[in-house]
This record gives sequence, C-alpha cells and structure tokens, in this order.
Amino acid sequence: MERILEPEVMDDREEAIEYDAMDFTEVNTNFAKEAVQLAGMNARVLDVGTGTARIPIILSQLRPQWQIIAIDLADSMLEIGQKNILNANCQEKIKLEKVDGKNLPYQSEQFDLVISNSLIHHLENPLPFLREIKRVLKPHGGIFLRDLFRPDSEEITKGMVREIDPNFSPRQAQLFQDSLRAAFTLAEIADFIQQSGLKNVKIYQSSNRHWTAIKTSKN
Repeated sequence: MERILEPEVMDDREEAIEYDAMDFTEVNTNFAKEAVQLAGMNARVLDVGTGTARIPIILSQLRPQWQIIAIDLADSMLEIGQKNILNANCQEKIKLEKVDGKNLPYQSEQFDLVISNSLIHHLENPLPFLREIKRVLKPHGGIFLRDLFRPDSEEITKGMVREIDPNFSPRQAQLFQDSLRAAFTLAEIADFIQQSGLKNVKIYQSSNRHWTAIKTSKN
C-alpha cells in the first residue's frame, strides 16, 4: 500500500482533546515498563513527540530519580500535557518544551536514553530525526522507538480500524486510520536507521500493528 502523509504537527485543539481521550493506558504502561529497563536509575531522558505527556508521567512514577525532558511541536498537546503533569504532581521530574525533533537544541552526548512513541509516522523523512538522536545520545546510551507500521493493503487497514476499541469516536477511528496509512514498513524503518549511523539497534515487529527499535544503555 502506498504511503499517504498526514500533518506532521497535530495542533488542532479538538484533535488534541480527542487524542488525549483515547484510552492508551495499557499500551503506554507497557512502553514505559520496557523503557525503564534500558537505562540506569539516575538517567537523563529525552522523550521526542511526547504528545500529552502520558508516557513521561508513567516513567516518572516508575523511576522517580529520572530527569525527563519531553518535547513536542504542538502547542495544544503541550498545553494538555502540562495539565496532566500538574495533576500527577510530576512537575519536578518532567520538563515540557516546544522543540522540533529534527533540530534539537541540546548538546551532543547529553542523554542516557532517548525514547519516542508514535512520532515517526508523522515525519515525511525520519532521517534527520534519527541523526539528531544519534548526536544527543551518550556513546553508550539507549534508545527506544515504537510506532505503527503500514499494512500491505487498504483492506487490511480498514480491518485493523474495525478491530480497535469500540468506544473510539468516529473521529478517533479516523485518526487511527490516517496514522496507519502514513506509517512506514518495517523494511523502510530498518533502512532509515542504518542510514542514520545508529549502531547495535534491534528492529522488530512487536505487535500486530507496531514495530520497535531498541538499544540498551551500557552505562
């Protein structure tokens, strides 16, 4: 199936509210539980494309010592994310910033772990983002990337949409369908990671709709 791009920045307030209302608690918790295994107890962590900051909040509860910078380009997402952080009383552990993941303002070799969930399918070309990850990551730092992969056909795509949470609104289902169409295949992601220069990264299909790229910190 041919890739159909969607907007890189989801900055419509109503869409941000719909997105935050989707129940990804189980998915986000599983992501966070896997991420905490990839770095030490006092890690400095960068979450790229944090959305409404649900994952950093879970991370800060699992690893209170971690200092997390969570970035996004959408003001509407960051506004909701800041409210979520305050409600969870995590404002001392999580710093939200409006930053482009393709042009990070951070020093080289600054982070012990870089994570990103469901961002890459928004990018027309993920290579600048992946190269920035490589630059800001410490030499033995870890990465944890996860996103949807593009199904082989429109028929499979529509079937996957029908199988999602029955409580999703029509708009939420449409957002999911658009994301599937905009996603990359596993082979495309593997090629981008190889081009980026990131080494020792394991790339694999981690669910019936997700791929994962992982590198464990050696600190």
